[in-house]
Amino acid sequence: MQRRRFKQTTSLEERLAAKANHLREQAKALPPGAQLEDLLRKARQTETGSHMSEWLRSPGLQPPD
Repeated sequence: MQRRRFKQTTSLEERLAAKANHLREQAKALPPGAQLEDLLRKARQTETGSHMSEWLRSPGLQPPD
């Protein structure tokens, strides 16, 4: 069985940032509650993943701010 491979057109950081923005837009439409908190938590996690990926790809691997 062969894996399907394809070339990404955008970087991981860009895709994660777009996902975080999408989650925040979804959260704006929700009333306060557990579902809103879940979406905001996922958005924060996605942004953190984006920052970690940028840090890992940086030359010299300096610790985050």
